[in-house]
Amino acid sequence: MQDSKEQHIEIPSQELKEKVVNAIKQVYDPEIPVDVYELGLIYEISVYPVNNVYLLMTLTSPNCPSAEFIPSEIKDKIQQIQGINHVELELTFDPPYSQDMMSEAAKLELGFL
Repeated sequence: MQDSKEQHIEIPSQELKEKVVNAIKQVYDPEIPVDVYELGLIYEISVYPVNNVYLLMTLTSPNCPSAEFIPSEIKDKIQQIQGINHVELELTFDPPYSQDMMSEAAKLELGFL
């Protein structure tokens, strides 16, 4: 009998991390025309064998109207990467989000520079 479980070929962690970042960059806060990665909402991306991803992120505020769907949209985008095994996403508000966390590109886009 064949094992019905999919075999995962390990993707080099740097390559997988780049794919994860690209997937995250497809997710936008609907109120801000900048992706959540450039906004600085992603605190940590860790890649573990075999093709498991841990993501620590925040939202612009604890009562952000998009709190329901931004994390699940990010998780869905990462899970669409070919070869991904498991995605764990943790939401935190410590440290609290501030505009200082935005990339230079995001600050420029939003007129803060």
